[in-house]
Amino acid sequence: MNTSSERLHQRIADRSARIGIVGLGSVGLPLARAFVEAGFQVLGFERDVAKRAALERGEDVLRHLGAGFVRELCGSGRFTLAADVERQAELDVALICVATPLGPGHAPDLSDVRAAGEELARLLPRGALVVLESTTYPGTTRGELGALFARAGRAPGSDVFLAYSPERENPGPDAPRTRDIDKLVGGTCEDSGALAAALYATAIARVHRVASAEVAEAAKLFENVFRAVNIALVNELKVELERMGLDVWQVLDAAATKPFGFMRFTPGPGMGGHCIPVDPWYLAWIARQHGGRAEFVELAGEINRRMPHWVVERLQQALEARGRPLAGARVLVLGLAFKPEVDIVTESPSIQLISILRERGAEACWSDPHVACAPPAAGAGLAGSRSVELTAAEIARHDAVLVATHHAAFDWESIARHARLVVDTRHALAERMAGDARYVRA
Repeated sequence: MNTSSERLHQRIADRSARIGIVGLGSVGLPLARAFVEAGFQVLGFERDVAKRAALERGEDVLRHLGAGFVRELCGSGRFTLAADVERQAELDVALICVATPLGPGHAPDLSDVRAAGEELARLLPRGALVVLESTTYPGTTRGELGALFARAGRAPGSDVFLAYSPERENPGPDAPRTRDIDKLVGGTCEDSGALAAALYATAIARVHRVASAEVAEAAKLFENVFRAVNIALVNELKVELERMGLDVWQVLDAAATKPFGFMRFTPGPGMGGHCIPVDPWYLAWIARQHGGRAEFVELAGEINRRMPHWVVERLQQALEARGRPLAGARVLVLGLAFKPEVDIVTESPSIQLISILRERGAEACWSDPHVACAPPAAGAGLAGSRSVELTAAEIARHDAVLVATHHAAFDWESIARHARLVVDTRHALAERMAGDARYVRA
C-alpha cells in the first residue's frame, strides 16, 4: 500500500474524507443519504440544470424516496448541492452514478460516463478514489476511465485509484434502503479494491469484495440479464398459451406450487426502467467485441421489445370483435411509470404502447397517480403531456382502457364498473371482472 493509499484509508476511517456523488438520480440520491448517515461530508453534482434547480428548491424529484427526502438530505448539515463543477477539486472520493443508455444499434452509450471521467481527471487531487456505479460492460472502469485519467497525467494505481461497485437500487416505496443492500466491490488494483471496500463498509451493512472491477461489472450484467431472460420466457409463454386458450396466470399459479427448482416471474406489456431493457444489450455488445455472440440474451431482448406490439394487437382484436376499428378509437392507458408506485418513466412500455396506438390512428391518452406531467424521458411525442383525471365519466367516454401499470392508487372498482372494455396486461382486474365480456387478458 503506497503513501497516498494509506492517507486516504485514514481519512475514510475517521470520516474526514470528502465524498462527491456525480449524478443525483435514483442511484445517486439514496447513495448520498447512506454516506451522510455514515458521518461523511458529501457534495452532490448534477448536470441536468432543471433537476438541479428542483433540488435547490427542496423538491422531491423522485417520489418513491419519500416525502421530504431532499429537504431532509439538504438539511442534514453534511450534504451540499454543488453548483460549480470546479468543487470536485475538493474531493477525496468521487462516485459516478450517471446514466448508461443505449445508442444506435443497441450499442452502449457511455457519453455521460466519459464526460464525468474527463471532469474528474481534470479536477480531482492526486490520490483520490473514483468508483463507477453505473451499469456497464466488463472493462469499462479499467479501459475507459483508466485511459481518461492516464491521458490527463494521472496514473491509475498511484495518482488515482479506480474501482467498480454496481448500484443495486430497486425503486419503490417498500424497497430496502441502500445501507441494507449487499454491495459488490472490485478494484483495478489491490489498493483501489481495498480502498473501495473500506469506503463502502462505513455505510453499507454487507460488502463483498471480488477479484477485480471486471468481475463486478460482469456480475451486475448477469444479475439483470437473468431477470430479462426469465421475463422474456414468461412473456413468450403468455403469447403461446393464449393461442391454446390457456390463462398464463393460472399456469404460473400451478407451477409455483413446486417447492423447489422454480422461480416465479410475471408477464407484462414489456420491460421498463434504467436496467432491464438496456443491460442485456451491453452484454451482447461486448460479447461481439470479443468475437462471440450472446444469442440467448439477444433473443430475450427482442422478445421483450415485441411485447407492446402484441398487446396492441390484442387490443385491436378486442375492439374489432365489438365492431370498433382501432383507428379513431379512444384508448386510455393506465400508468405511464414503468412499475407500480414509482414516478419513473424511463424505458416504460407505456410510452411505446401510446406511440404504437397513435401510429395506428387511435386517440390515446394516459393516467397515472404518480406522474402528473410526462418528463423529457418520455420522448418528443409525450413529453409535457399531462395525466388524465380518472373520473367515472373519463373512464366511460373511452372505447377501451388499457392497464399497463398496476398502481395501488387507481380506483379499480370504478374502472371495472365504468369501462366499456378493459385490456389488462397486469392481471389487475382478473378477479373483479372474471367472466365479464368486457374483460380481455393481454
